Amino acid sequence: MDTSDLYRDVTGLAQSSPAWVRAAFEVWTVYGLWLFGVLFAVVWWRARRRDADRPVALALLAPAATALAHVVSTGVKYAVSEERPCRGVAGAAAPLVACPPPGDWSFPSNHSALAGAAAVALVAAAPRLAPGVVPAALLMAFSRVFAGVHYPHDVALGLLLGGSVAALAVIVAARPATAAVRAARAARAGGIRPALRLTGPGAPGAASGAARNVPGCRLP
Repeated sequence: MDTSDLYRDVTGLAQSSPAWVRAAFEVWTVYGLWLFGVLFAVVWWRARRRDADRPVALALLAPAATALAHVVSTGVKYAVSEERPCRGVAGAAAPLVACPPPGDWSFPSNHSALAGAAAVALVAAAPRLAPGVVPAALLMAFSRVFAGVHYPHDVALGLLLGGSVAALAVIVAARPATAAVRAARAARAGGIRPALRLTGPGAPGAASGAARNVPGCRLP
């Protein structure tokens, strides 16, 4: 797969862009993944206040699935060992950020894999975030080419790989993770505080798996 010509076009566009556009992309391509980390924390914090167990499980699975995608992407990267375009493409514009050192391979893009995985996992945990996180993942992937450190095929397949791994992880682990959250919340009756801090108490006044008032019956 050779996307060198498209790489030259995008890096040429980057060099001809206004300084503020280049600066914005430089910041985003380096620090943009932190946005997904913040969203992981927010989604988890909000889910742990709910009485339902599945939202908590999906919120806890989101960073785990993303980490798994990173491991898989890194394994593929070292198996393929593709040179970075900032060293391998003649006639391309200079990259906006420092070219990674030799041995830090190009395919697939780990940034794109992480962004794709995080977007899929966050949408599974909180579907309302889709209009924000999906464009953010696409922008992260594009920024890696714009910055000059990846080929277009690196980021496209990185997104696909990360998103696929995260989706599979959530599908496989959602049911056992939900059962684990239910058990951890029930364990608070025995005074196991660490589990309660992780999974949350559920909705105020309600406990997963605990006895509840029903019509015509009074709890002691």
